[in-house]
Amino acid sequence: MLRHLLAVFALVLMAAAPLGAVAQETGDAVRLDSTGGSATGGAQTLDDILRRQEGLKVDDTLRREEIGGPPPEVPQLGTLGGASDPDLWRALRYDEADVHATTLNPNGKVLIQDGGMWWLEFRQGPLATYGGWLLIGTIGLLAVFFLLRGRVRIEGGRSGYTVLRFQWIERFAHWMLAGSFLLLAFTGLFTLFGRKYLIPLLGHDFNSALLTGSKFIHNNVSWAFMAGLAMVFVMWVWHNLPDRTDLTWFAQAGGIIGSKHPPAKKFNAGQKIIFWSVIVLGASISVSGLSLLFPFDMPLFAHTFEVLNGWGVPGWFGMDPFPVQLAPQEEMQFAQLWHAIVAFLLMAVIIGHIYIGTLGMEGAYDAMGSGEVDENWAEQHHSIWYGKVKEREAGAAGESASPAE
Repeated sequence: MLRHLLAVFALVLMAAAPLGAVAQETGDAVRLDSTGGSATGGAQTLDDILRRQEGLKVDDTLRREEIGGPPPEVPQLGTLGGASDPDLWRALRYDEADVHATTLNPNGKVLIQDGGMWWLEFRQGPLATYGGWLLIGTIGLLAVFFLLRGRVRIEGGRSGYTVLRFQWIERFAHWMLAGSFLLLAFTGLFTLFGRKYLIPLLGHDFNSALLTGSKFIHNNVSWAFMAGLAMVFVMWVWHNLPDRTDLTWFAQAGGIIGSKHPPAKKFNAGQKIIFWSVIVLGASISVSGLSLLFPFDMPLFAHTFEVLNGWGVPGWFGMDPFPVQLAPQEEMQFAQLWHAIVAFLLMAVIIGHIYIGTLGMEGAYDAMGSGEVDENWAEQHHSIWYGKVKEREAGAAGESASPAE
């Protein structure tokens, strides 16, 4: 029991530098006291740990060299070898252990990967800070816009007559996509901000239960999101291809600013932007999410970095080449950050979409509520589409009224 506790303690003390095949190195380093660890017999100090966590270099020559000797020549009644457990862990730590893996998967040789400090600092720092301000800023801008512009009203009021805008299957796909995304967004935010905001407010036990449930919801509702994304793409992609009417819509600012409403087909240029943002960002979130669910089967970034290095992309920004040898844990770190960054962008887009579909525009919610929209609303916002619908209705009525042959 004591031996296992010592082994765990040694692992905790070593958790500070990226390890490669068996352990990933951070490079050479310099200590403040320049003793090389001789003052402590090679044992690392608190200063070593703090410096390593800050990304500073540490002279650990004594620990690197103290990995034990060869086994005795006659081991039958002797010790198990010339190396103690601490020696073994140091050998693993410095990639000096003679390790053999039965698996053919190269990931099987990664016993320790402790290079996550940069990921943790980025996640708790820039990701949470800029992501949070993006959402708050989006809500703030929409609030100011609403105070200045007010709600876009139906010109002439409601006619009392409606026209079918979306079939039930379209509304089903939309709400499955929207509902699943809201669940994914909230559970993702709970996971990111729970430790900082929920624990002080509601306590550790509540946060633990909330995040356990959030993880279950996030991992399983993701399949509904991907299914809804595929359905929406198949049903609406042809209506969202750019055309000349989009230029007119942009020139007149979509009728949002001013009183003139440009002609539009089933989807106007603004809705097309929303559509393609959801498809592109949603697909990226889905792929990175799958990589997180199946990290050993869907590594994304090592090959991507290799391609980008081949194109010389890092040099465009004065950067060193991207790493192309990544342990599964590193793949997950990159995938998690990408997943969260793209999710923040999509959340900002969806907040704008929710605003227009509810508070921002009178009659807009009916399209996805009942599927029926007021004819005055249809004429005002989608006149080209509405004209074709009326033509089809008139044609159908004429055929039904004609005498039978």
